[in-house]
Amino acid sequence: MAALIQHTWVRQGHNLLITGATGTGKTWLACALGHQACRQGLSVRYLRLPRLFEELRIRHGDGSFGRYLSALAKVDLIILDDWGLAPMGAEGVRDLLEIIDDRVNQRATLITSQLPVNHWHEYLGEPTVADAVLDRLLQSAHRLELKGDSLRRHRDGRDTQKVDPS
Repeated sequence: MAALIQHTWVRQGHNLLITGATGTGKTWLACALGHQACRQGLSVRYLRLPRLFEELRIRHGDGSFGRYLSALAKVDLIILDDWGLAPMGAEGVRDLLEIIDDRVNQRATLITSQLPVNHWHEYLGEPTVADAVLDRLLQSAHRLELKGDSLRRHRDGRDTQKVDPS
């Protein structure tokens, strides 16, 4: 963790993949690392994947897609949250390849996902494009798998899964 907080991986254009079950703190940790990167003078952009794909669809339609990709390529650290929660679709997978390809070995990408990395190829769907995306993401990636119970269950002192409905 100490090495991650220093953000050398960001400056070197490496990636960080944080996986784990719902509620284990993936988003919290990603945002904490993003805030720390900002404090160190690095630019950071947080994007939830479902909303990103809607944004990209709109930008394809209004002609601003290329400018948006150029802007994302300049950000030191992009946090892509909720990888694998919703289907990407063929266009989304191709757009993701464009984003990742612009960043490979130059800018860092942090991904949070409930899906273990070994299921990502299947999730992406299109085998050729999935190969390209994962090759670029995994070649210089640090992996962090969070384990344990949901932190949300214990936030208010109650275990919400043991509530009696009667």
